[in-house]
Formats: sequence, C-alpha cells, structure tokens
Amino acid sequence: MPYAPANDSTFLTRRGLVFIAIVGLHLGMYYVLNSGLSKHLVDVVLGPIETRMIDEAPKTDEPPPPPPPKIETPPPFVPPPEVSIDIPVEANTSTAIQTVTNVRPTAPPPPVAAPVAVARTAPKSDTRRPLSQPEYPPSSRRAGEAGTVILEVYVLETGRVGEARVKQSSGFPRLDEAAVREVKRSWRLVPGTENGKPVPMWGQFAVTFKLTD
Repeated sequence: MPYAPANDSTFLTRRGLVFIAIVGLHLGMYYVLNSGLSKHLVDVVLGPIETRMIDEAPKTDEPPPPPPPKIETPPPFVPPPEVSIDIPVEANTSTAIQTVTNVRPTAPPPPVAAPVAVARTAPKSDTRRPLSQPEYPPSSRRAGEAGTVILEVYVLETGRVGEARVKQSSGFPRLDEAAVREVKRSWRLVPGTENGKPVPMWGQFAVTFKLTD
C-alpha cells in the first residue's frame, strides 16, 4: 500500500499555535510582575501580615535577703586545776601462783686437755749404711749431662723406701729416672719419729750427678 505523506500545512499550523501560546504566556507574566499585580495576588492568598511589639514584663522588687545571724564569741578556755591524789600502796601482796621445781644442776663438762706438743724428727741417712750413688747413664755421660735432682722420699718405719718422686728436676729426665730407680732399690734410711717412736714420714734428699775425668 503506498505511503501518503502528511499534510505539511496542517503540521505547520499546529506548531505555530503552540509557539504563539508560549510567547503570549511569557508576555502575560512580564506584565503581571511590572504592574504590581503579583503583590496584590500574594495579599489575597496569604492575607495581611500583622506585627506587634511585645512590651517587657515589669520587674517586681524582691525583698532583700535577711541579715546573717549573730554568732556569740565563746568565753576563753580556762583549764581546770590539777589535783593529785595519793593512794596508799598496800604491802607486798601477790596473788600469782609460784611453782617450785627441784632441778638437779648439771655437772660442768670436763676441761679440755691442752694439746700435747709432738716432737718430730725427719728421716735421715744412716751412717752405718752410706747412701749409694746412682749409676751414671752412659748416654747422659756422652751427652755431658750433669745436675742435681731433689727427691721426696717416703720412708717407712723400718727404714725402707716406700715411694720416691721428683720435687725439683735436674733438667735431664734420664738423670731424674736414674736417681729415683736407685733410691727405691738400694737406699736404707733412719726413719722419722714422733715422740721418739718410728713412724712413716716423707723426707727430702738431693742426688748430684757430676762428670769426672
């Protein structure tokens, strides 16, 4: 079916009417604002506005506060006189119960005896058995080693040597060992004593190794 275009004259007539109406509305509002009709319209709608001044409430005179009460000054303090009362003291009377127990006094401990001084004598060589000289180690002789070794010797009550040890070395271990070995094997000494009784005791002896031509 063919499309029939709308009538252009009818369309332009409608748009023209709308445009004329809008322009007329704006002109009417401009006239109302300039002619003072807007103020008259507000007065008709809201009515007249009344303003009143409110006077302040009159101030009432309050009565003054009562005066403070008078406080009387107390009289000065006078201390009371001191009065001493002597009360007679009764004779020595006691109501306490006394308990008497018969306790046998303990005997004092016996006095401690003062330590008794012990007279000691150190071991020494026996003149009847001269001390033997250790054998000079051949290697030490060839090396030219010489010196004195000090030994600590434990002498039994029989005079035999129980132990021997080096206290101060000669500086050569082979000489020290030779001296210890000889002392343990051959030496016989006079034992040390306490209050004249032979007892085992340590003593010191020196052994000298000296090269001779």
